[in-house]
Amino acid sequence: MAESTPVQLRFPPIDGLTVRGDFDGGALSSDFGPLILRGVDRQIGLTERLAAAFDDQRHPSYITHPARDLIAQRVYQIACAYEDGNDANALRSDPMFKLALERQPLDRENDLASAPTISRLENAATTKDIYRMAQGYVDQFIASYATPPSIIVIDMDHSEDATHGQQEFSFYNHHYGSHCYLPLFLFEGLSGNFITAALRPGKRPTGAENAMIIRRVLKRLRAAWPQTHIVLRGDGHFSNPELMQLALDDPHADFIFGLSNNKALARFAQPYLEANRRTHAIRCQNAERLGQPEPVHTRTYHELDYAAGSWPQPFRVVLKAEVMGFDDNPRFVVTSLRLPTPENLYRDLYCARGQDENFIKKMKNDLASDRTSDHSFLANHMRLFFSCGAYVLHQALRTEVLVHTELAQAQPATVIIKLFKIAVRVVQYKDRIRLQLPTHCPVKDLLQRVTELLFLARPPGPLIA
Repeated sequence: MAESTPVQLRFPPIDGLTVRGDFDGGALSSDFGPLILRGVDRQIGLTERLAAAFDDQRHPSYITHPARDLIAQRVYQIACAYEDGNDANALRSDPMFKLALERQPLDRENDLASAPTISRLENAATTKDIYRMAQGYVDQFIASYATPPSIIVIDMDHSEDATHGQQEFSFYNHHYGSHCYLPLFLFEGLSGNFITAALRPGKRPTGAENAMIIRRVLKRLRAAWPQTHIVLRGDGHFSNPELMQLALDDPHADFIFGLSNNKALARFAQPYLEANRRTHAIRCQNAERLGQPEPVHTRTYHELDYAAGSWPQPFRVVLKAEVMGFDDNPRFVVTSLRLPTPENLYRDLYCARGQDENFIKKMKNDLASDRTSDHSFLANHMRLFFSCGAYVLHQALRTEVLVHTELAQAQPATVIIKLFKIAVRVVQYKDRIRLQLPTHCPVKDLLQRVTELLFLARPPGPLIA
């Protein structure tokens, strides 16, 4: 029912003319993005794959919104920067979101799901649903390659997801100084493609827990790619015997992990640090004599074979012996790789894992993966998966459609602002639908390119379980 008192926006006069605004524009939308997302989703089949993994227990006679539509609606809304589930109440009648879900845009009987319906979907998830959806993301990652790759790098990292209420399994984590969840994210380090994720309680994970998750992922990958070389890469809290043994058991797998300092490693590093201190002092003196800035650091790289008491065997350990003006900064990496030099292994292979944190930032800052405010742990896991789906769509759009354009390396937030947030008037005729965009749209040529590519591309056949 329409509001009895219309909302009016007032502005200062301009050139003697009164300026007023209202919300009587009719079939207007502020989002062109959902139609682009639909085109990408039709090509990669993401929401169909997730819906197939979700066991919808509702009685068919009472279903108005199929599970696939609910998942697509939530994922598209997050991908367009509507992370709050309550936004569905306002967007359910938005003509562009209705078009994205293949409904007639101006038919009120075809409105999308409301926020309570989305909430019921989140809270209906079972542990089996979560497990199958996690597998579905691995399958989606596999399907993103036309042929088996020769090598992939699985970057593993946990990220703080602060909680502020009474969420299930929200624990205090001393390292972060907050009550939180600690989800595990897996990305492919060379491409940035998302593999899968697992929402976890806020406590520090054990090696057995990490290995349990990675073992299931490797099993799924190996079924599709038996000869692909897989490198496991992570920081110091992944350097545990369970993950090392997991790599040893696979003839086509290796690992490279950060390693915490200890007394034995400190003794090994001491002579190199002392030599670098002398070198650094000489370099500083020479810089002062020549009137140049002092060097920030002096570093060298070294290696040894080392085995902690719990490790299955000795492994190659690389030392970065770094001396700075205010302190020493020795760093260690343990790996099963034998070929790269110590410097290349640390600087080029291990340090590249820092890009994984940028992938997580995109997921958290742009796509609200930390919007886990439901009381139920499984409902919050569903919310995490919705944000993961938004990331997969943005990644596919950027790497497959926006390649060789000004947005080829853009963050999701930039794509949303420049490409998605464009006003559209929707006009529906008896036999067609017309979308009227601003005459002076600054990305007119880019939009024409994107929509033409998505129009000409033939969607793949039905998914095979």
